[in-house]
Amino acid sequence: MGGVMIRGRSSSAIAVRRMDGGIEINSQPLATLYKEKWRNIPLVRGIIMLIETVALGTSALMYSARVSTETEDEKITTGMIWGSVVVGVVLAVALFFVLPLLIVRVFDAYIASSFISNLIEGAVRIVFFIVYLVIIGRMRDIREIFAYHGAEHMSVNAYESGVTLDVYNVRNYSRAHTRCGTSFLLVVLVIAVVVFALLGRPPIWIGILSRIILIPVIAAVSYEFLKFEAKYSHNLLVRWLLIPGLWLQALTTRQPTDSQLEVAIAAMKKALETDGIYPDTNGCYAATP
Repeated sequence: MGGVMIRGRSSSAIAVRRMDGGIEINSQPLATLYKEKWRNIPLVRGIIMLIETVALGTSALMYSARVSTETEDEKITTGMIWGSVVVGVVLAVALFFVLPLLIVRVFDAYIASSFISNLIEGAVRIVFFIVYLVIIGRMRDIREIFAYHGAEHMSVNAYESGVTLDVYNVRNYSRAHTRCGTSFLLVVLVIAVVVFALLGRPPIWIGILSRIILIPVIAAVSYEFLKFEAKYSHNLLVRWLLIPGLWLQALTTRQPTDSQLEVAIAAMKKALETDGIYPDTNGCYAATP
């Protein structure tokens, strides 16, 4: 809400635009779970990433809500934030995993192959996701969040290119990034088709249960695929695989204002400096792998 969070190697940095126009910056060290050897174990690290995303995202949301509403009469409480997160997760699972299954099962008697049934379910799931992004993208508050999302990507791209982090330079970089959460969600939806296809067409209650309990497994496999794409992004075939996710980011990012870029740059600099990375005499930060 009105800000950007950047995850560094040892901490997360948050920059939020205050009601008075200033920028409030804060950083918090990452929990041991997010930094220890577990994060280097394939598949396990994907589940840890999922936990980290929810935890850090909720923490950043609570902090930004407090800062961005500090002068308003109505405050956003911690309970309200956690309540919205729980409701959001439940609705997401119901809308994108359970509902497509129920819809396809209505017509299952006319579908001879279990593979085709799962393929259609996956297609319905992806369509739901895209339509959802289009609808929420029309909301004023969400458009602002998407603009900050774009500013975040642009600042990261600028840093990784080794240029001075200022509004003029960052403005020239793309709003798309290969390691974006939007691309990750698309990979999750595609991997889900493969995983659920292996189950065939079990009874409806088992089908619903599998769509819920297998989400961490699907996220873990998807994370490994995303890391593979990022590592070999120079490969022509991998670049083609990246295209759908990069296209989808056009729905979850907007062109930011200079003010929003300033916030993203502040978060980026704080994350770098907390990790002990400082600019050279030209104001450039040496990008690290």
